[in-house]
Amino acid sequence: MPRQPLRRRTLLAAPALALAMPARARTWPTRPVRLIVPFAPGGGTDVTTRLWAPKVSEILGQPVVVENRAGAGGVIGVDFVSKQVPTGDVVGMATLSQIGLAPGLPQPLPFDPVRDLTPIAPTVFVPVGLGVTRRGLAVDTAQEFIALLRNNPGKYQYGSAGVGTSGHIACATFAKAIGADVVHVPYRGSGPVFAALAAGEVHYTFDIASLLKPLEEAGTAKILFMATDERSSLVPEVPTAREVGLPDYKAYSWYGVFGPAGLPREIVVRMAAAVEQALSDPTIQARFEQMGTPAMRGYTPERFAEFVRTENATWAPLVRSLGITE
Repeated sequence: MPRQPLRRRTLLAAPALALAMPARARTWPTRPVRLIVPFAPGGGTDVTTRLWAPKVSEILGQPVVVENRAGAGGVIGVDFVSKQVPTGDVVGMATLSQIGLAPGLPQPLPFDPVRDLTPIAPTVFVPVGLGVTRRGLAVDTAQEFIALLRNNPGKYQYGSAGVGTSGHIACATFAKAIGADVVHVPYRGSGPVFAALAAGEVHYTFDIASLLKPLEEAGTAKILFMATDERSSLVPEVPTAREVGLPDYKAYSWYGVFGPAGLPREIVVRMAAAVEQALSDPTIQARFEQMGTPAMRGYTPERFAEFVRTENATWAPLVRSLGITE
């Protein structure tokens, strides 16, 4: 699986973007920009987007209005963006889920993630961990939980933000790695999954440590391991997948800004420069670090487009090989 992309940074990208910007780009936007988040409020994509969007509004001189369009694991919202006239009035968020994972599922997508979207800029890299409910589930270690799932086929459920999302694939590949039969319960975003996990309606999920940690502090969930190479500074007491006996298991996501195909380059360049400037704000950077979702800075639109093509080519065949259908 690919290594964490945020380590490959181009520190001079922001000045280069500014120099490359044509004068006519400064005429855009002349009206508020709608920024589509393809998940319900409260999940990682929504929370991180609402951190940097106000700064981009300030930079562009027009409101950037965050609009949630949830459903089908983010596919509905991303499809909406792909069908817009490429004027820059509507752009949207997409994640590894819609770009690389969902294309590997048997259900056909209503858009081609490479052909029908214009990559603008990535925002954050998203390492994830395994969170289990504490409602009626008395396990304290990953090993205990793995044994419980293996010994009770079909009895336990995992929740995800929808079919084909990174959380879905992380949960499904975990079940496959340990040889367990577990039932998938899809929701319309991470927020509803957290509520279900806290209530004991599902037994596990994979998500950002900063969003799972409040559930752990409230006594309704517990983080058993992080699917990362090193322990997270947010939850240093939580072991890695390797430490619990799963050395080959990896899971992550990332979020990025996209427009419809055919979006004029001058708009792409200006929006990318605004996002880069927002991500470089010390307050925003600090907040991302606190959340455990470091900013993916230093990407030109061209570099991000190549990254998107690589992620699509890497993950779609992998998901296809798993035979995941639901």
